[in-house]
Amino acid sequence: MFGKPLYLALAGASAVSGFTVPNFGQWAVDSGIALAGLNSVAVLSALTNTQGTCNIGNVKVRQEWRTLSVAQRKNFIAATNCLTTKTSALAPGVAPGAHSLFDDFTYVHMTSTNFIHMTGNFLTWHRYFIHVYEKELQKCGYNGNLPYWEWGYDVNSPRDSPVFDGSDTSLGSDGAAISHAGLVLGLPTGLTISFPPGTGGGCVNQGPFSNLTLHLGPVVLPEYGSPNVTFNPNGHLDNPRCLKRDLNPWVAQQWTTFRNTTELILGSSNIFEFNTELSGDPRGTTNPMGVHGGGHFTIGGDPGADPFIASNDPAFWLHHAQIDRVYWIWQNLDFQNRQGVNGTNTFLNQPPSAATTVEDLLDVGHLASSVKIKNVMNTVGGQLCYIYI
Repeated sequence: MFGKPLYLALAGASAVSGFTVPNFGQWAVDSGIALAGLNSVAVLSALTNTQGTCNIGNVKVRQEWRTLSVAQRKNFIAATNCLTTKTSALAPGVAPGAHSLFDDFTYVHMTSTNFIHMTGNFLTWHRYFIHVYEKELQKCGYNGNLPYWEWGYDVNSPRDSPVFDGSDTSLGSDGAAISHAGLVLGLPTGLTISFPPGTGGGCVNQGPFSNLTLHLGPVVLPEYGSPNVTFNPNGHLDNPRCLKRDLNPWVAQQWTTFRNTTELILGSSNIFEFNTELSGDPRGTTNPMGVHGGGHFTIGGDPGADPFIASNDPAFWLHHAQIDRVYWIWQNLDFQNRQGVNGTNTFLNQPPSAATTVEDLLDVGHLASSVKIKNVMNTVGGQLCYIYI
């Protein structure tokens, strides 16, 4: 939770409207000072746009992982472990690989993937998805709110991040270091992009989740050193194996720096520009990854490099909370004009599908009731009541 002095300062803040974003210097952008400043402006803007029962007295606060206390981090880890022990709520036979409620989230993401990526609902679907996950963590005894991972702090050495350092207050370590080639990814444009190998590649062997057993997938897992992928149409079946990571500083330095994030926010004047640049969508950018893909491939491994089942790594949730935070900052820099969507309802519009509208439903399967996009567009109104600091 944020400290009392800051809370009182925000409570007395005047309305934020028509502000001018300063021209940040290079140092401010590269150090994260500029992004922190934009976050502060977004807080002030959001708190002038509360609706319904959400107000400054009850708004929830999502924080960066390293700002949580030791007790809060351990509480989050314990709640995640709790989800892995709760029995799957899927009907018998639907997904033999779904042993737990934690697996259920991956099943929903897996079966939705072609309708929630490179689409008009990508940002809002994931916003609602992580909100539902947050609620389940709280049912498992977590007394905080979903934390995020600020990638910019860790681009030089992800394995030393408090998120991945293997301590008992982390989400477990990098994968065991094994000799391996880098990734060669086929892009939607038909071109390929090559990554050098990361610093791990094997099973997570230190800290929390070093004993986590994955069951679902893989579905389309890239083969290291090859442009091929391991394609498995039976990803819903049981395939027990360890959690693997291949933390990759080269990927992080290309796509998830403070500069990457700040320029994304300040350089996008509309939702089409923002969504395509963030996602590496070839219909709007020549950037092959964006911060979204950059974060996922900084984690890498299995399931992290498989877009269908990436949510089976506990780090997925912190990465997507950061994606939501970046979207939230961008929205709140021009709140009234950033409540719309752009795109269609299928991956790269293949097969061609209807245009996404704010009246469309966000469907997370059996995990929660569907909601309209317009009801999660504002994080301090409708279905939601949270901000980021």
